[in-house]
Parts: sequence; structure tokens; C-alpha cells
Amino acid sequence: MMRGLMPWTGMGRVQREMDRLFDRIAEVQREQCPALGDWVPSLDLAESENDLIATLEVPGLERQDIELSLQDGLLTIKGEKRREQQMRYHHVERVYGAFLRSVRLPVPVDAAQVTATVKNGLLTVTLLKRSAARGTNIPILGA
Repeated sequence: MMRGLMPWTGMGRVQREMDRLFDRIAEVQREQCPALGDWVPSLDLAESENDLIATLEVPGLERQDIELSLQDGLLTIKGEKRREQQMRYHHVERVYGAFLRSVRLPVPVDAAQVTATVKNGLLTVTLLKRSAARGTNIPILGA
């Protein structure tokens, strides 16, 4: 019998191999794919008359989980959100891992007058603008 005229009968085997492949992909643990846990907290930078205020969403983090630095007008915030316990998860939507955010400040600030607080999942960094950056009123002298 000529093989070219027979219908291909290997489709069932290919289907089983594909099913096995997708099952194996689904079994991959989150710890084996650290990129899946990386996150970037949302950041707002606002300016008032006297201050710059950076606000980051950092739910689940405490102050000891976060580091701040200010150098040459660049505010850098880094931290890490860790899982509470090692368990076998069946569904994961929360993200974990380290983050690093840097933002160039639009005006000079006084590095000695920076304060930071963490409350209700928000990190608030307040940076006092330098006097020259705040502006000044210039009186007009009369003749």
C-alpha cells in the first residue's frame, strides 16, 4: 500500500505531547521565575510653594523594608516586598520582589531637611526646596 494515500494517524500523539508541554509550563513555581514577582510601585511627585512631595504606593512594607537616598538632585527609593510564608500557591495576584525607583528633582532641595513616613501603604517623602528654588518677591523701588 502506498503511504502517501493513507491519512496521517499521528495527530493523537502530537495532541498528547502538546498537552504534556502545557501542563509542565503550568507547574512552574513562581520562585523559579523571579521576573514574575518584580514590581514597580506607583510614584507621584508634587510641588508646593516650599516643598517637593514624593508619594509611593508600598502596601505591605514597613520602614525597615525601604531605603532612601538623595544625590545630585536624584531621589532614589529602593525596597523589597517579601512573601509572608513559603507555601504552595494555587492562585497569585499580589506581587513580590525588589524595586528601585529614581526620580530627577525639578528644583534644588535641602538634603538636610528631608523627611519620610510610611502610613497606610503610602510612603511620603517631603523635600524642602532651597531658598533660591522657592523664588522671591522683588520690590520695585520708586523714584
